[in-house]
Amino acid sequence: MKKTLEFKAHDGEIEDIALGPDNKVVTVGRDFQCCVWQQDQLVTGLRWNENLPGIPDKAYRYQACRDSGTFLGLGTVTGSVAIHVAFSLQRLYYVKEAHGIVVTDVAFVPESRRGRELLAGNEAALLSVAVDSRCKLHLLPSRRSLPVWLLLLLCAGLIVAAILLLQLAFPGFL
Repeated sequence: MKKTLEFKAHDGEIEDIALGPDNKVVTVGRDFQCCVWQQDQLVTGLRWNENLPGIPDKAYRYQACRDSGTFLGLGTVTGSVAIHVAFSLQRLYYVKEAHGIVVTDVAFVPESRRGRELLAGNEAALLSVAVDSRCKLHLLPSRRSLPVWLLLLLCAGLIVAAILLLQLAFPGFL
């Protein structure tokens, strides 16, 4: 093996590291941070005090991470589990203390045929394992969105309704 890159990612020890698509690397460290890297450049990062205001900085620490390409799954030393959008780190799912103690690892259900059967219409599924000897499945429900044609139809209906209301309120409006 030959070292190709070396840089300081965290202050202190790194708890977990995951390789993602597009040569991105996700790290979680004892410095209470989760970072997404492209080569040695920080793309984006999470800190507890920024994402959960009002919680003391030392109360939580990221313990395990995984980058499915679309989502980032995180486990903490307090047993909490979260799923974030990988590119923006927007939190989509969070269960405080899903386990009684430290989450030691997380893994996404693969997007194979068998994995899609397990998803059962959900957008993602994350398995978490903890020191409490339990494995839990966390399902991220599919985010619903309106089709463009329905949105246009609703807008047209609102415009017609507004014109009719204006005609009733101000006769001779048209």
